[in-house]
Amino acid sequence: MKTILPSSTSSLSRLNRMLSGKDYNNARFFLLVDENSYNHCLASFISRVSRVEESEFLEVPVGEECKDLSIASQLWQTLLESNADRDTVIINIGGGCVSDLGGFVAAGYKRGIRYVNVPTTLVGMVDAAIGGKTALNLEGSKNQIGFFHQPEIVCIEPEFLSTLPDEEYFNGVCEMLKTFMIGDREAYESLCNMVLDGNLEVTPQMISSCAAIKLAVVKEDPQERGIRRILNLGHTFGHAIEAYSHHEGQTPLSHGLAVGIGLLCALYLSVHKLGMDAAYLERYRSVISKLVTLPHYNLRDTEELLSYMRQDKKNSDGNICCVLMQDITAPVINLPVSELEIRDTFLKLC
Repeated sequence: MKTILPSSTSSLSRLNRMLSGKDYNNARFFLLVDENSYNHCLASFISRVSRVEESEFLEVPVGEECKDLSIASQLWQTLLESNADRDTVIINIGGGCVSDLGGFVAAGYKRGIRYVNVPTTLVGMVDAAIGGKTALNLEGSKNQIGFFHQPEIVCIEPEFLSTLPDEEYFNGVCEMLKTFMIGDREAYESLCNMVLDGNLEVTPQMISSCAAIKLAVVKEDPQERGIRRILNLGHTFGHAIEAYSHHEGQTPLSHGLAVGIGLLCALYLSVHKLGMDAAYLERYRSVISKLVTLPHYNLRDTEELLSYMRQDKKNSDGNICCVLMQDITAPVINLPVSELEIRDTFLKLC
């Protein structure tokens, strides 16, 4: 996997040079977009990446709705009817849902074709587009079916961030907090200070640093058999919170914000199970409260949330397993957490 990180030269111009090279002489390109990336990013992309001017377009619904097997099947059918062969390259232009879906489709078509991720959201740039985990949702449960299939190229162009609404930007900040918490104490403290000061203008250098942490972890453990699981910090709670938020009567939450709340839950358990300094929990509570309104859960809600957590793909031997923290940059993976502890966490924090 080649990664084009922000620099003084346009990332899209560098991508154009790569796609114009001999490795792509016989390539036929399909551009996968959703309505948002089609309206706000596609024209800029094509103007900078002339190699794909004659590409065909694939448009899918916005958000988690596109991560469905029926949508993937429609895309496979379109590729087949268009006589797409194994030299075909899918270029995913959009947020994490687009890169998840496009990577999944590429992994399954003709036993695997190449794809390129061009993330247009902050979540995509620092997390979702990197690492080769592709997945769809199943029966309301997050990322239950998928493949490990690495992109040929990930191209990170910060100019796309100017198109984002605040909530989508905050999603990415939550993922950055998670990544820096496990990999860079100084960057974590700096980002916390920025949020608390009301300054949310993350720099291209911060994006590059965050992406580099994930790239290093993925390189060491590409198929998540060990150390890569640290990247799931906050996700066991976060996926359940995200899914439940779309129930009637709840306030819908997007992925990054749900993970941000899930990280608060993980830190609460880290204090009580691993002896992490409670000051880190309180500081993070102040930070996440600047980004999202914490939900309120009663006992009935916790049972619904638990039903999602029982389906989490990271569980083992019938246990709900979490990543917790002994200290900043000191994560612990595969820790079984009892349902009583989970109920306590939701009721005390939310």
